[in-house]
Amino acid sequence: MRIIPAIDIIDGKCVRLTKGDYDTKKVYNENPLEVAKQFEAAGIQYLHLVDLDGAKAKHIVNHRVLEQIASKTNLKIDFGGGLKTNEDLHIAFNSGAKQITGGSIAVKDAKTFEGWVSKYGSQKIILGADCNNEKIAISGWQEESDKEVIPFIKSYQKKGISYVICTDIAKDGMLEGPSFDLYEKIINECSNDSKDQSIRLIASGGISTFDELPKLEALGCEGVIIGKALYENKISLRELDRFL
Repeated sequence: MRIIPAIDIIDGKCVRLTKGDYDTKKVYNENPLEVAKQFEAAGIQYLHLVDLDGAKAKHIVNHRVLEQIASKTNLKIDFGGGLKTNEDLHIAFNSGAKQITGGSIAVKDAKTFEGWVSKYGSQKIILGADCNNEKIAISGWQEESDKEVIPFIKSYQKKGISYVICTDIAKDGMLEGPSFDLYEKIINECSNDSKDQSIRLIASGGISTFDELPKLEALGCEGVIIGKALYENKISLRELDRFL
């Protein structure tokens, strides 16, 4: 299972939110590159970089931060937040992203998102399936849609999506443990039909202790995104050696 630390960006700074609420912003470092270098020095290979300004503005904003981290580390970066147009996508890939995550656009502009999957392939395009009470949330989690998470994932599975990041918003930043039941349900229900692309589920939200990681691995999660638990020293980078 891949360990994927998260860096969320507001005003060019490394921050964390609680349940996606921008009013709960806590700045952990003024320099995201410094944080990324710490991850790399510990043997981490992957990074989940989120442009929270972009998610709110509905277009890419912090691509300079992406460019800086991509050019000064060897981390394989998946980038999300505000990617709405082909131009946004070009900027993200040209700035060094190895993968991009599309959430809101997959709900609001399925045609464009499907075009990305078709053009760039399932290795480069990740489906963001962030949810609250199993309903997909969009626009930096400021809006809830009427789409249920499992049918939503299954619909894109049929269109070639492989990688899926699922955050249970109720758990995000709470340090109360991840949604094991939800992830088990997604993996079981999206693995029933062998005709469709197999799902590589990346768990996100609520990770609070190292002991939760082997459980997520046992469920079949392909990766896990860890944010606040690292910043609040609930999990040390050294502990993660087992997965690296």
